[in-house]
Amino acid sequence: MNWRSLMWTLWPSFLVGAATSATVFAMVDPLDLVLFGAVQLSRQAVYAGGFFLFWLMAALSSALSLFMAPPARTEEPDDF
Repeated sequence: MNWRSLMWTLWPSFLVGAATSATVFAMVDPLDLVLFGAVQLSRQAVYAGGFFLFWLMAALSSALSLFMAPPARTEEPDDF
């Protein structure tokens, strides 16, 4: 994977992660989360963990789309 492909994957997934994180945490208070008992983390830690989780999921989705895309064709010009 070259740098261009890496940026095609990471930049859009960063934007999706930020938008998803903002949307989810606008509706959910991190201190109200219960996962095998009460979560003993600060709000900022839950915000950061949620953002990185959403970013990772979006990056995996983008990478899979890029992996499954057909390779670019390099057609040779016709010589007349």
